[in-house]
Amino acid sequence: MNPLLDRLTKIIEPVAEAEGFELVRVRLTGSVTSTLQIMAERPDRTMSAADCAQLSRVLSRALDEADPIGGNYTLEVSSPGIDRPLVRIKDFDDWQGWPAKLELNRLVEGRKRFSGVLAGIDDGQIAFDIEGEEETALFPIGWITSAKLVLTDELIKESLKAGKESPPQQETPHGDYQ
Repeated sequence: MNPLLDRLTKIIEPVAEAEGFELVRVRLTGSVTSTLQIMAERPDRTMSAADCAQLSRVLSRALDEADPIGGNYTLEVSSPGIDRPLVRIKDFDDWQGWPAKLELNRLVEGRKRFSGVLAGIDDGQIAFDIEGEEETALFPIGWITSAKLVLTDELIKESLKAGKESPPQQETPHGDYQ
């Protein structure tokens, strides 16, 4: 993790937890005007539009006080969505049995991208049943540059059944207050 993302996470995570949310991902994008993207959810994997607004308000105050980002930026608070990114090691275990796509930071048997089914965690590594392969592959979490669930009818039905619809993002403009 880079130092700024580490600092942002140290500010954001305790605030999110105090409000009853689990932090899924913190990402800072853009060069002229930055966007701070925060994905979070409740422990039951729900995140309503009202939850996004609530978390955005409390994070805005904490970020304004700490002022970790120089210049103007936009704060976006959202749920991970149905076809969520998999970033925490627990995500790979929680979503065991679901189709996913992985991209690695290195070649493994001549390729970096894999499709298959999540098979949980095995000795701290991501277990993955690759399409067309007989044996389960094991990848160190540090090799994975991106991973996400594959949007399927079954995943949509399961998410809707659990009451987890992806809310729209809440945006709050920020700037320097000097």
